[in-house]
Amino acid sequence: MTDVVDRATRSRMMAGIRGKDTQPELRVRRSLHREGLRFRLHGKLPGKPDLVFPKYGAVVFVHGCFWHRHPRCRYAATPASNKDFWHSKLQENVKRDQRTYQELHGQGWRVFVVWECSTGEDAMKSLAKRIKSGRGDDAA
Repeated sequence: MTDVVDRATRSRMMAGIRGKDTQPELRVRRSLHREGLRFRLHGKLPGKPDLVFPKYGAVVFVHGCFWHRHPRCRYAATPASNKDFWHSKLQENVKRDQRTYQELHGQGWRVFVVWECSTGEDAMKSLAKRIKSGRGDDAA
């Protein structure tokens, strides 16, 4: 299967994808702020977490399902064209994420991952409780 747009258009589209202040990240920030949590943005820690909660020793990454390969998620489909490139690139993202989580754990941080498809209010209330509890995390 070939791409539905030409190479220049695809390149322009991919270049326009933001790494910070994405809609899922803004939803998470608003929800957690509403729950009374105060945080720092894009901390100068390994992996540059999206949210840092120094008071609770916790960091939050808001991951795009496609880019970070959310298991069993419909948004994590591999593109049909240039499969070898995409497989390699996306697997490297997953490996880098794992290294980052291990490094943060080693520094004493609790690491939480919020997937773009799971940014609803109920999920954010649950996350807020886990951050405030001071126990556990959900990154391997």
